[in-house]
Amino acid sequence: MSDAILVFNAGSSSIKFALFKTSDQGEPQLSCRGLLDEDQADPRLVVTDTSGHVLLERQSTQSDAVEGRLFGDVVDWVESQCKALAGIGHRVVHGGRKFVAPVRISQQVIAELDQLTPLAPLHQPRCLNPIRKINSLRPNIPQFACFDTAFHCVIEPPVSRFALPRRFEELGIRRYGFHGLSYEYIADRLAALSPALAASRTVVAHLGNGASLCAMRNGRSIDTTMGLTALDGIVMGTRCGALDPGVLLYLQQALHMSAADVERLLYRESGLLGVSGISHDVRTLLASDDPRAAEALDLLAFSVSRHVAAMTNSLGGLDRLVFTGGIGEHAGAVRAAICARLRWLGLELDSKANDLSKSRISAKESRIDVRVIATDEEIMIARHCLTAAHRRPCQAWGGL
Repeated sequence: MSDAILVFNAGSSSIKFALFKTSDQGEPQLSCRGLLDEDQADPRLVVTDTSGHVLLERQSTQSDAVEGRLFGDVVDWVESQCKALAGIGHRVVHGGRKFVAPVRISQQVIAELDQLTPLAPLHQPRCLNPIRKINSLRPNIPQFACFDTAFHCVIEPPVSRFALPRRFEELGIRRYGFHGLSYEYIADRLAALSPALAASRTVVAHLGNGASLCAMRNGRSIDTTMGLTALDGIVMGTRCGALDPGVLLYLQQALHMSAADVERLLYRESGLLGVSGISHDVRTLLASDDPRAAEALDLLAFSVSRHVAAMTNSLGGLDRLVFTGGIGEHAGAVRAAICARLRWLGLELDSKANDLSKSRISAKESRIDVRVIATDEEIMIARHCLTAAHRRPCQAWGGL
């Protein structure tokens, strides 16, 4: 194979990766995808080609995962498959106000990104771990960071502003937004389908274990549901979403919970898992006859539809709703429940198309166009890696 770009996309319990063929011109071409699944007693490494055939499968130990030997296994295998590894790209969840474009990674960049860990405690360490491990194994291979917050850096007051004294805003306490690589891909897909689609008032619902909404027009973020951290907005798998700040005061003052206890509660024990008491996985909840599972899913549909209405306000109307992410792309029952709550907007769902997860699931008479578009964060990272070396250094906003 020709020169290649390796992409890592670190989640909270697994790390996806993808290998792309590169050329001087044209789109990076997917060669294979892999998964480092660390959400098991014995972590598993699996690589499949574009047809789904298994190319590599390896069982490892927890010590392999902790020591980063799995990353070494991935790089070793990739280098055996390609002529040369031109670079490695990483999804990094939080870029703060400084990193608003992809950047080549250095020790200084790692140190600055590490300082943002309090703003994304569930994700930032997971993003930085493979960067550090690979840098120690292959220091000569250029690595690039691509940021989930970057797509939203164009959001301005009043949308970006919290109602706090201005001195806190000057410190960088503002709405950042996340899932930016996913939203950037959807914006590109809409533009490729039709310039009119890209120009329309669109709300994209990225629904997965982590979930958010983005109001966009002309390929730009206008508003989004997540804020300073990835806790805000809609109900998620284990995260609470929007919450009365007074609840936090009560937990600490009346129930004497420590900051660490509250962090664990909000990030790992709440959301669908907390409400159902069963699981954070929508598939498990849909299959359950426990009434708490139905109540958790109803809360999810209510939360998403409520925030769609808020995004509609920011756009001054709504022309299109796009579902993406693992839940958004595959859970027809969840999409139907959300759309049922939005019928007052003139949204009518085509039940048969929705059950089949067709690309367009709105009925002909619907005033709102509803689509399902599979996202691809990895291809966005690969594209950025090919151009990052030629870009000017990203401009700092100041503060964080």
